[in-house]
Amino acid sequence: MDFSLDSETEALVTRYREFVDDRLVPLEPQLLEQGIEPLLGTIADLRGEVQGLGLWGPNLPREYGGRGLDLLTHGLVSEALGRCPLGHYVFGCNAPDAGNVELLHLYANEDQKRAWLGPLARGEIRSCFGMTESDNSGANPLMLSTTAELRGDEWVINGRKWFTTGADGAALCILMAVTDPEAPPHRRASMILVPTDTPGYRLRRNTPIMGHVGKDLFSHGEIEFEDCRVPADNLLGPREEGFKLAQARLGPGRIHHCMRWLGICQRSLELMVRRADSREISPEGRKLSDSDLIRGWIAECAAEIKAARLMVLHAAWRIEHAGARAARDDVSMIKFYVAGVLQRVVDRALQVHGGLGVTDYTVLAWYYREERAARIYDGPDEVHKLSVARRLLKTLAG
Repeated sequence: MDFSLDSETEALVTRYREFVDDRLVPLEPQLLEQGIEPLLGTIADLRGEVQGLGLWGPNLPREYGGRGLDLLTHGLVSEALGRCPLGHYVFGCNAPDAGNVELLHLYANEDQKRAWLGPLARGEIRSCFGMTESDNSGANPLMLSTTAELRGDEWVINGRKWFTTGADGAALCILMAVTDPEAPPHRRASMILVPTDTPGYRLRRNTPIMGHVGKDLFSHGEIEFEDCRVPADNLLGPREEGFKLAQARLGPGRIHHCMRWLGICQRSLELMVRRADSREISPEGRKLSDSDLIRGWIAECAAEIKAARLMVLHAAWRIEHAGARAARDDVSMIKFYVAGVLQRVVDRALQVHGGLGVTDYTVLAWYYREERAARIYDGPDEVHKLSVARRLLKTLAG
């Protein structure tokens, strides 16, 4: 197998990585100290600069101003952007907008595309995705309580969602709700476009995560629908196919997530190495890097990152050549494996930094706090492990 990149792809990924390291990483101290609000003006300027450089929207269709990269190349770019918390937003491919753009591009009608896809792709508005509910298992999207009842020419929506990423500041919510309660489980739900200024839609609060309440794009909102009415034409895709649309959205999205996590891993490893090589731990000038224990951690992290990276790139290749269904075990395996590598690498890097590691003077505490959920969202690790094991038992146990 040929693991080399063609010169064009390598040059493109380098451009993204250099912009992140040179322009975005220096903003991290202000982000960690003051939050996102004071940086919004600077970020808006940077987004305009990125668009001028032709680097905007690596996953967006070309007809909507993006680069239209294939899944494998976009994965490599996601790895570069993951080196900084601001990376994906500055380049117009942050969650959940990236996945919502894909949904709208695949399933929206022409009127819906004009109203929402264009502005979203250009970065003029933001969106959120309302699926997870606090009273139902987030691991099973078939278990939903939020309902949308068709009355005349309107959907009347009632229910609550939480962990709705980026709801704070979003102009559009793509909602997954039960429209046909008597249908078979996989056909009970549909997706509906709900403008956030619709009466009956309310952002109740941003959920505090490990002592920090996120704001704006770095937030997870709790939203409420109370007799919220939208036109019947706001149905996205066919009725009763909400589950199918959700799977279409989540499959490629896991490639993006995993490559972003690997960008975090690589950055954490670099911070770990620099800290170990600069931190003196004895009057004689002995450094942390002289410790066999620390050297072992560094080697383990490097090996785990390389193994995880190869797994993700192979999964992306499988999706493109064999289809998402054929690659479902590959996708499940990278989801739980890379999430575990992420947690171990960040934890070791934080440990090497000692007391400094748990402060907000480096980005490591941000990673530790914000990315612990990697083992939970998009399906808990345990669910993916059981899914893989079930299919292996069926095919290998005879």
